[in-house]
Parts: sequence; structure tokens; C-alpha cells
Amino acid sequence: MERLSHLFSPIRIRNVELVNRAVIPPMGTNLGRKDGTVSDALIAYIRRRAASGPGLIITEITAVHPTGSVINTELGIHDDRFIPGLKTLADTIHAGGAKAAIQLHHGGRECFFHLTKGRALGPSAIPSLIYGVAPKEMTLDDIHEIVTAFGVSAARAREAGFDIVEIHGAHGYLLCQFLSELSNQRQDEYGSSMKSRARFVVEVIREVRRNVGDDFPISLRLSIEESIKGGYTVEDMLTVVPDFVGAGVDIIHASLGTYGSPGGVTSAPVEYEPGFNAWRARKVKDVVNIPVIAVGRFSDPAFADEVIGRGDADMVSFGRQFLADPDFLNKARQGRAEEIRTCIACNQGCIERLMFEGKTIRCAINPETGQETTYPLPEQKSPKKVWIAGAGPAGLTAAYEASRLGHEVTVFEKDDVVGGQIRYAGMPPFKDVYLKWIHWLENQAVKGGAKIRTGEPLTREMLASERPDAVIVATGGEKMVPPIEGIDLPHVCDAWQILSGEVSPGRSVLIIGGGLIGMEVADFLCGKAPAVTVVEALPTSPVSKLTSHGYMLHRRLRQGGCSLIFGITVTRITPDSVRLCTADEERELSPVDQVVVAVGLTPRQELKAILEELCIPFTLVGDAAEPRRIIEATEEGARAAWDL
Repeated sequence: MERLSHLFSPIRIRNVELVNRAVIPPMGTNLGRKDGTVSDALIAYIRRRAASGPGLIITEITAVHPTGSVINTELGIHDDRFIPGLKTLADTIHAGGAKAAIQLHHGGRECFFHLTKGRALGPSAIPSLIYGVAPKEMTLDDIHEIVTAFGVSAARAREAGFDIVEIHGAHGYLLCQFLSELSNQRQDEYGSSMKSRARFVVEVIREVRRNVGDDFPISLRLSIEESIKGGYTVEDMLTVVPDFVGAGVDIIHASLGTYGSPGGVTSAPVEYEPGFNAWRARKVKDVVNIPVIAVGRFSDPAFADEVIGRGDADMVSFGRQFLADPDFLNKARQGRAEEIRTCIACNQGCIERLMFEGKTIRCAINPETGQETTYPLPEQKSPKKVWIAGAGPAGLTAAYEASRLGHEVTVFEKDDVVGGQIRYAGMPPFKDVYLKWIHWLENQAVKGGAKIRTGEPLTREMLASERPDAVIVATGGEKMVPPIEGIDLPHVCDAWQILSGEVSPGRSVLIIGGGLIGMEVADFLCGKAPAVTVVEALPTSPVSKLTSHGYMLHRRLRQGGCSLIFGITVTRITPDSVRLCTADEERELSPVDQVVVAVGLTPRQELKAILEELCIPFTLVGDAAEPRRIIEATEEGARAAWDL
């Protein structure tokens, strides 16, 4: 069979033919301007994604009404002044060979700055699950105004050159709020039953169809299941999906959950299997006769091809995978699947950076993402002799980027294997994709010309003798050892010894440190040790349940019987117990036959003084600068290479 024949086959929707079944779904970027117009950075970001040749690109949420934007950089389409920028966006997509769709959006009650000013709208005056503030209940005049806004915005999209419009009816935004009994408790014709709650969506679809005409495709993105206690189910949704098709929808984009759903299912973390949501797309296909797009942690083109081939969906959305590797479709076409940089579903740059930090989009394993306008291209110039100390995420990223830019790169790694902290971070449940990524990064750096010398630390003698032009210090961190009585007893070990298998699990294990290292060690030990207790000095967990992985980690530890104790410190370790202390009391915990220290790292910077003494230019990156996440390590490693 021809390679990926299902994924790369064309499909026709009304008068629009897509060259293949690969879809880039709408993903927020924060790259829009604060006046809602399209920026050069957004155009560059879209151009880079289009280069791999997807069949359809659906641009990010675009507000159909001034009350509908959820962030101050959300694109607008509620006025003619937005058309020129949107036309440039559509033209950019077309230049890459894809068809262009735009997602029409109203946030309803899920907009903090409208909520705080009393301007947010909702089907009922029920507080947002995220912000805890109630919107204004929409009057019939409000409903008519928003329905009209969707229609005229769709007409603007067509005028701007888009081929398809997508109506956003998912993820807890306004249309989804009307569908859900959790947010819609109206007793008029827009509430009380699933059919009535769907009326608003039907009216929006009809108005959009009236404005774009009969030859123009309409997509509807739905959360096929709300995935929250008391929310609507798949079976509920299947009763109204045919009504949406009857009103004029040509594509169902079958997503899942809301931003209030636990576990971050809308941007599923690594705990979810690739394609985990495809069965819901198949359920939709069973009740309608229009194309259905499957959504849910797709990163492998071969697997997407299988999903389409067996009839579960007609198209597949690759969201975060296009951030991790905007060239992955071309690599798949050319039989170079081993070169694909696979998304690790960490959500650090694409979700957490946007939602919790209010910054622009990034990817933790692809520093180019969100920086397309400044990402340096190789130049014909005198290469520098660049030495890199450390072959963890920061060092290998620096090696990959510096060699890509034409420099002569040598990496010195004191251990016999590469990987740094990723060697251990990849050991807890569901984290093996991290190990696959670090080996991909090693291979790409070597393929680019970098030399990696393992088992060989960078020394003062080597530096003084060879005098490289620049050194990137990515030596990672030193394990912290807290000053606790008994810390040197033979049954005390550290997290890295447990994860590496150097030390076998005990029966009754106490872990000192409730940060990510400690929590993931506990996760690793659940099922291996009969009793696991984590103690943390901070009053609450440093691992936020608001993050997808954090939520899943807390849930697994709770279900696995792990005990988490916060606001307490260990003051003494004995051969079979530990002394715990709070502000009010001291107590003994026993029996304890193993103590695992997981209190984190301090920067390893012994090379800094040597380099300063020798007057060799250097940059500290990753944990060698300050222990943090993967995204900081890769960003700093890349930037050190770009700044050479």
C-alpha cells in the first residue's frame, strides 16, 4: 500500500477540495496585537506551519463581538477594520498550499476582564467554573445580537478570502455554555432540555449559512462530551448533532471537555494515549453523513492514517505536534519518520505559558515556535569553535542549534551517557516519551556535525590548552542534601538512585520533598513499595493541580494510597523512623525502612570561575544558571547558540 494513503488522500467539502486529511486546529498564540489585528509575528508563525503542507489550517479564536474576547490579544472580526489583516492571514495559508478556515468565537462567561467589568454574557447568571464570577444572563435581545454577530462575521471571513468558517461550540465557551445544564438553567425556549439548549447553536449555524451562501463550507467544533460531573454526555450530544447538520454544518470537529474539566483534557497531558478521543469521532460519524475531524494527542502520521483508514474519522487534527515539528508531515511523506520531533505533551510552552504567565506561544522542545521572526538562519560566515559542557536538554539544544548555524561544536559530558536530568525524568509512569525526545535531540545534534564526548568532563587544562571561542555551560545542578540528623544513614538515598534502579524500593518509604521530583518519585514507587509517604515543608503542594500533569499526578498518588503531608519538616532520621515537626508539634513516623531525599538541585557552576580567569566568553544555561523546567533549559540553550 502506498505510504500513508488515507492521510494524504484528498477530500471535497462542498466547493472546497483539501489536498489531504491533516488539519492544524485552532490554537491560541497570544501573537495578535492588543487591538485585535493580525501581527507580523502571527503571519510568520502561520507561514512556518503551512510549510509542511497540511490540507486545512484553522486559525485561532477570533471574536465575533466586543464582549466575546477572552484575552486582550484575541483576533477580532466584529468590524470591517479587521479584514485587511485577516486577508493577509488567509493569503499566507494559501501560499503554503492549504485551505484556510477561521474560527468564529464568543467566550461568554469565560472572560476574566469582561467578568470584572460586568460585561460578560452567559445563558444564565451562573459563575464561571474557572473564575468564580457570574456573567450577565442574556436577554432575548442579547441572543439575537450575538446570533447576528456570528453571521456578519462569517461574511467578513469570506470577504477576507477564507475558504471555510468554523463555529466554536466547544471547551466551555458561549455556545458550549448554552448546551450545558451546568451553565444554562434557562426556562425559556433556550433551556430546560438538550434540544432547547441546542437552539442557540442551531440559530447561529443558520445565520452563518444565510450570510455565506450555499456553496461555502461550515465547520462546527464541539466538545462531544463535557467531561465534568453533571455535564452532558456523548449520548446527549448525539441527539442534537443531526440538528446541527440540518441547520447547515458540513464538518464536525469532534473535541472534548471544557477548561473547567479536571485533568486538562482539552490539551491532554502525556498520561492520555495518542488518539484517545477518536472513538467519540466514530460515534458522531454513526449519526451523521458529513466529514468528522478527530482530535486527541495525535502526533504520529502513521497512526492517524490508521484512524482514517478504519473509518473512525475523515480527517485528523495535529495540534501541538505542529508546534514541536512544523516539518513532520514532509518528513512522513519522504519516509523520514525517524527524524520527526515528537510532541511530549508537557504543555509548558503552549498552554501553561499562555494561561498562567500571559506570554506568547512557545514549545518546550522546539525553540523556533513563537519566535519565527527572530529565529536565525545559517549564514556564510567564519564558524566559531564552540565547546559545550553538559549533554542535558540545555546542552544538547545548544549543540543542535550551534551546529545548525555552522559552528564547530564539541560537547563534553562527564557521565557515560547523555541526557542529564531527562534520564531520570523519563522513568516515572507515562514519561518515556521524554527519553525518546532526548535521544532524538542527540541524534540530530550529531547529524548536524556536533561531536559529543561522553565520560569526559571539561577541565581547566583543556580550556587553557585549546582556548575555544565560546563556552556554553550546561552542567546542570548538584543534588541538595538537607542538614538533617541521620541523613547519612545507610537506608537514606536520593531520588536519582531510586529512578535509575541503583537502589531498590523499600517497603515503607518516606520521601523528603513534595516538588515535582518528589511527587514523580512517589508515582514511580506506587505499586513497588507497599507504603509511600511524601513530606513537604511548604503548606501546599508546589506541584499545581491547575496544570494537566499536576492534576493527573495528584490523582494517581491519591488513588495509589500515597500519603502527602504538607507544612511539615523532617528533623531527625533513625534506622526505623523519622521525627516530623510542624509549628505546633513534633511526632514520630514509623516504621520507615527507606528515606528518599528529593529536595531539588542547586546550580553546578565550578566552570564559571575558571572561564572568568581564562577570559573565555561563556554563557550559563539551564539548571547551571537556575534549576527550572525543560522549556527554560531549551530556550536558554538555543539562545546561547543564536547569540554566538
